[in-house]
Amino acid sequence: MATSNGLRTSSPPEYGHLATSHEPSKSDKAHTPGSLRRWKTAMKSFRILRDLTPEQVDNFMNSYVIYSLDWKHEKAMTETLGLDYQKKVGDCLRDYYSVLNHMCAIGELEKMYIPPVMHLHANIIANQNLYEESVARELHLPPNPRLLDLGCGRGRVAAHMTRLTGARVTGINIDHDQIASAKAYNKHMNFQNDFIRMDFNDLPLPLPDGEFDGFYNIQAFSLCKNIPEMCRELYRLLKPGARLSLLDWVKLDAFDDDDAHHQDLMRRIKPLIGAVGTPTPESMAADIESAGFKVLSHSNASIDGLQSPLIERADGYFRVARHGVLGLVRAGILPAHFKTLLNRFALDGKAFVEADKARLITTSYHWLAEKPREAPNFTRGVSTGHREAHYMDATSSGSSAKSAPSSMRSSVLEVKSPSPANTDHTGISVAPPTPDEPTKVEQAIV
Repeated sequence: MATSNGLRTSSPPEYGHLATSHEPSKSDKAHTPGSLRRWKTAMKSFRILRDLTPEQVDNFMNSYVIYSLDWKHEKAMTETLGLDYQKKVGDCLRDYYSVLNHMCAIGELEKMYIPPVMHLHANIIANQNLYEESVARELHLPPNPRLLDLGCGRGRVAAHMTRLTGARVTGINIDHDQIASAKAYNKHMNFQNDFIRMDFNDLPLPLPDGEFDGFYNIQAFSLCKNIPEMCRELYRLLKPGARLSLLDWVKLDAFDDDDAHHQDLMRRIKPLIGAVGTPTPESMAADIESAGFKVLSHSNASIDGLQSPLIERADGYFRVARHGVLGLVRAGILPAHFKTLLNRFALDGKAFVEADKARLITTSYHWLAEKPREAPNFTRGVSTGHREAHYMDATSSGSSAKSAPSSMRSSVLEVKSPSPANTDHTGISVAPPTPDEPTKVEQAIV
């Protein structure tokens, strides 16, 4: 299927068979080691939220100012934040995510994204796993690959990609708290992934040319001040033939910039999803191609192009949690700032659902692109040697080992002869997960 600009799009593949091979009982799920870890993580985040200072709460609430702005409106950015608005946006993002990541960790959103709907009867975590498995397949990675993840959050997606592909992942995130969590989890899993705390808008990144076999990004590109420049930087970092996979927020054709109600929905949704820019499918594809990549496909990754089943699930969870927390605040059991946080966080979920059902916006739009194997030089000629040394000496959390640790080699994606029983059209099958990790099947039951 072709778009108006001639690029080929594709419908999302059917992954239903991956999540329905058996249905464990709820008691089976409740006693998996993964479930125990999630409980411990949730309790740790709850304690951190409980102990927030008034200054941290105020900074979190004030950070929302950036979501009323847009990168493309530089005048408004400057008038609101000053000439150093990029730095101010970065400061706000740190204040925002240092609190938000703990609120998300209490529920099903520890990975901090609502995924495409890959399976209608699976929960949020299972749909996240299914989407990430599709990314592992479409990147066509070699053995022991190097992967780059911008906006890596708490490192849980990076860990899943390592389990699936044997990759060593380099993750970049602006929030110290999330990077600390990613490093701790990486150590616990005995993986060799690296995590760097920095604002990825500070280009060039402290990484060498042609270092990576693939790149993936999940709902962080709207935080890029200059997407064309970021795409050129990714072109520099990827090897010839390497693929780039993006999932992000876009404004769709049905959105009318002159419609007051559409504008109101946009104003309410951007703070909820943490979006600064508002790209379109076509603008993103054009920016990717302008850097030298070939866009292979782009489409809405959700079944029927709708995320609303999962958005409603997440919204319902936090609304119920809000009522319970407010009761504990009134009883004096929890501090008053829980009311402030939950009232803000549970705001405008219905606007998100309405806009998704009206196909005005989506956070599940997907692009797949490839760097040509005989690639022309699109880099800017910036030397990164000094910054590379700083990265390895001061910010790396992994070792210099390139190969996957033996503890997870048995769970990598393996290239096999196509077999209808265990492969898709790529001829790549997903081997069983490591024993201490709950399977997507165990997580798929609502």
